[in-house]
Amino acid sequence: MILGANQPTANKGGAATTGVIEVTERNFQSAVIERSREVPIVIDFWAPWCGPCRTLGPTLERLAAEAGGSWILAKVNVDENQRLAQAFRVQSIPAVMAVFEGKVVEQFVGALPESQVRAWLKRFVPEPAGSLLDAARELEQHDPQAAISRYRLLLGDEPENLDALFSLGRLLLLQGDPEGAETLRQLPGGSPLFARAQAVLPLLDLLAVADAPPADGLEARFQEAARGAKSANYGPAMDALLAIITRDRSFRDDGARKALLALFAALGDEHPLVPAYRRRLASALF
Repeated sequence: MILGANQPTANKGGAATTGVIEVTERNFQSAVIERSREVPIVIDFWAPWCGPCRTLGPTLERLAAEAGGSWILAKVNVDENQRLAQAFRVQSIPAVMAVFEGKVVEQFVGALPESQVRAWLKRFVPEPAGSLLDAARELEQHDPQAAISRYRLLLGDEPENLDALFSLGRLLLLQGDPEGAETLRQLPGGSPLFARAQAVLPLLDLLAVADAPPADGLEARFQEAARGAKSANYGPAMDALLAIITRDRSFRDDGARKALLALFAALGDEHPLVPAYRRRLASALF
């Protein structure tokens, strides 16, 4: 029998497994895409003949039951749903993908041990708001993509969380994603973060040249700063901007200073580089 989107699967002993559903091409849209707008869905692409699938599957099912509905496991038999496997470009199984708000946000291939699966789940599974926000902030330095996924999850539950909204926009903008500016512009004028969000927006002008054809002179330094900022090499980026400010304040209508201040606003005064470079900027200006 094909189970519906809200029906739990049954284990070999016949008992229902909470948080686990079987998904087919027929119910995929409602069971995965639409449902993922409420809760993360973990898709397990598997097949009965796949040995590693028989190892990983029970682990995923046990963790889904343990999660108590904070995420849902969707089992997809690739033999019976080949078009789904093709749509998700599944080339080997088991293939596991996390979908949130209709988009794949995390994935892995192969039978990982339970400890690694648990660590993977922590990258996107909702937690109490405070801990999710704190976890996202901790991830920013070494895994900004995972931090972005967590901010999106938090905003899915709490659309009015302005801290998460600002942080998401700031991270996206630092990576050169135009969505970052659109997100920052959603900060209401009465928010304490509104002024800082506006101060970050000039980064658009800097990051826009990160992938431009090579130039000469000060424009080359500006591109160097843009590439450094986009790749999170903030020290060299700030050095390049300071060099431009020292040479010619009028370059790009004082664009180097504006970009440097925007970078300060994006990183925040708590970033270890910002206080020192603020002093260096003051010395260059005065």
